[in-house]
Amino acid sequence: MRQTHNPFYVTVSCPSRPGIIAAVSTYLSERGCDIIESAQFVDHDGEHFFLRMAFDAPEAIRSEAVLIEELQPIVNRFAMTLTVRDARRRPKILIMVSKFGHCLNDLLYRHSIGALPVDIVGVVSNHDDFKSLVESHGITFHHLPVSAGTKRDQEIRLMEIVEANEVELVVLARYMQVLSQDLCTRMAGRIINIHHSFLPSFKGAKPYHQAYKRGVKLIGATAHYVTDDLDEGPIIEQEVARVDHSMSPDDLVAIGRDVESVVLARAIRLHIEARVMVHDHRAIVLR
Repeated sequence: MRQTHNPFYVTVSCPSRPGIIAAVSTYLSERGCDIIESAQFVDHDGEHFFLRMAFDAPEAIRSEAVLIEELQPIVNRFAMTLTVRDARRRPKILIMVSKFGHCLNDLLYRHSIGALPVDIVGVVSNHDDFKSLVESHGITFHHLPVSAGTKRDQEIRLMEIVEANEVELVVLARYMQVLSQDLCTRMAGRIINIHHSFLPSFKGAKPYHQAYKRGVKLIGATAHYVTDDLDEGPIIEQEVARVDHSMSPDDLVAIGRDVESVVLARAIRLHIEARVMVHDHRAIVLR
């Protein structure tokens, strides 16, 4: 997207019917907005419509709330689900990690060089392995150990951190604990997870070693929104890498870590740029 002075994103999801794009674009034009990007999709049964626009607003429009209020008649007319986000506002995210630090390290680096335009308000872990790494970036580290007897208390503390910091997105950067159904419901559409793409073929410990023994030719990673169906939430982004018989299990692990890191960073970027809308358990991604 080109450089803008007062950039916003608007997304629309609603039953498909004529006039939706015209109504939104006419409003933006009449308010002096300059549309920079526009992408739309109608699902294959022709019943549901999705729209994302990026636009530069005049200085008179300074808040998301103003746009939402002024768009309300169009929302009511088309029975829309509508979101508006100021593209300059850096979303507040919380990262969760266990003992594998490649995704965490990648996100911290991207954040440090300005390639990930978010505010990381903290890192939560059920282990303390990465405390010094996180604090070296000036970010608060929360050690919240988990056991069968403390899981509920840990999730209560987690939600206190989320609410106190106005967290908009929780990122599971290889966090190896299952979140409760209640937490998944409360945070629906606000938690992104990353995992290898061998599921459901290679479950449990050492999936890359299992894949090696079966002679797989492709390995990959999947980033998705978390639901109470373990690892089955709406898929945001995926990637694969080709491998062969000459590679050791450790080689597959190393390649897999790289793919996981890239896919998770892409998924976060798609989310914060308001490119993802969930409908009927599917993530519609308008690039």
